[in-house]
Amino acid sequence: MLDMSILILTKNEEKNIVDVIRNAKKCSENVFIIDSGSTDNTVALAKKNKAKVLFRTWDNDFAAQRNFGLQEVSTKWVLYIDADERLNDELIENIKEAVKKDESKQYIIKRKYIAFDQEFNYGVLRPNFVSRLFPRESVKWINKVHERALCDLPKVYLKGYMKHYTYTSWEQYINKINQYTTIWAQNAHENGKKTGIAKAFLHAFGGFFQMTFIKKGILEGKIGVVISCCHFFYTLMKYVKLYQLQRQDKSSNLSNTGKKRVTK
Repeated sequence: MLDMSILILTKNEEKNIVDVIRNAKKCSENVFIIDSGSTDNTVALAKKNKAKVLFRTWDNDFAAQRNFGLQEVSTKWVLYIDADERLNDELIENIKEAVKKDESKQYIIKRKYIAFDQEFNYGVLRPNFVSRLFPRESVKWINKVHERALCDLPKVYLKGYMKHYTYTSWEQYINKINQYTTIWAQNAHENGKKTGIAKAFLHAFGGFFQMTFIKKGILEGKIGVVISCCHFFYTLMKYVKLYQLQRQDKSSNLSNTGKKRVTK
């Protein structure tokens, strides 16, 4: 058996959980589900398919969920897969080979997006590369949303790819935009980031231009342009929510100052 654990974050993933576990077990039998409070059949199905289920209360922090998993496994290597991702056969074989070689490196995986019943090549949902395979003691995750791995080891790109079966409805897409922008704004606010309404629009227009033309989202046709417009809204909402938090702080500070004056 490979000295590797596979960690999968879940919450209400009953539609994906069986397929992702079966896909993961092609790499290793050590499959861990890091659940954050599923209310559907995710946990029961995971146990039925012989995955180990761990629980951590959801606190709007994806990095914390991933770091929790690191503390709960003892294998030398860890591989992260999301519940809606599937590894292809070529990638699976290269992951196994990398772990067998046991070199001090981190491994990068190509990810292709499948959304609204089509595969994307350009724009917001263009293929990207993500760090997912590490020696367990060499990685730490940061950022509450759009989390990323901190690892100083040399990077190696694995052959093969995984498919990311993401959005299936516009309602799901908009709900995810709302969730992610809220977490981003809270995280940015905690880190002392500042913004204004004008700056929010500048970021949003810049994001739209980049995704539509520089990243060639327009080549995806009408849906590519629509998703670029959604990216405009996503970027705008990140900064507007941050601005709102700043205003709330200012209002709170003024209120506290007024109370102190009255007390005197």
